[in-house]
Amino acid sequence: MKDRIIETALERFLQYGIRNMTILKLVEPLGISTKTVYKYFASKEALLQECLHVLYDGYYNEFTAILASRDNPVNKLLILFRATLGKDFGMSREFFHDLNYYYPELQNEAINRVRSNYGTLMVPLVEDGIKKCYFLDHLDPQLALKGISTLYASITRDEEYRDYKGSPYPLFKNMVEIYIRGMCTEKGLKEIDNNPYHND
Repeated sequence: MKDRIIETALERFLQYGIRNMTILKLVEPLGISTKTVYKYFASKEALLQECLHVLYDGYYNEFTAILASRDNPVNKLLILFRATLGKDFGMSREFFHDLNYYYPELQNEAINRVRSNYGTLMVPLVEDGIKKCYFLDHLDPQLALKGISTLYASITRDEEYRDYKGSPYPLFKNMVEIYIRGMCTEKGLKEIDNNPYHND
């Protein structure tokens, strides 16, 4: 039952956002009482925390699939961050808006929980890009990824973009992609310019 509650709650959080959802609304499709929910979770925030663990574990699996593709390291890096951007600004925009601005401590906890796993995936990607001459040979992969993550977080979490309603891709191109371009050799820049998503 606990797993079913988490699965259903995550679906409804993603569909409707966090702030507008009550425990009653979250469990309605399950046909159970709020008392049953409180048997497993002390609060809505505790339930959300469990949902975030499932969500970020799912992202990790998606990232693993992208990294297993035959694409080059530059395109993989762009695809990873664009896929995440699509989630943040896409169908689940209300969810991520609420998460970023009202529950940042829960998001930070969920991210920190899987941070080493993501590092295990991403650092070798940049190292592979250096080895294959897509990225500059003097890059420190961990610092480079920290820079990308900081710029990405500014798009999704800074007050300046809190009520941003336009397409997120110009923000991405003018912040994150510019940084990734700075990491690239001429070979890497050609891959960015030839990327089919470049003209979004």
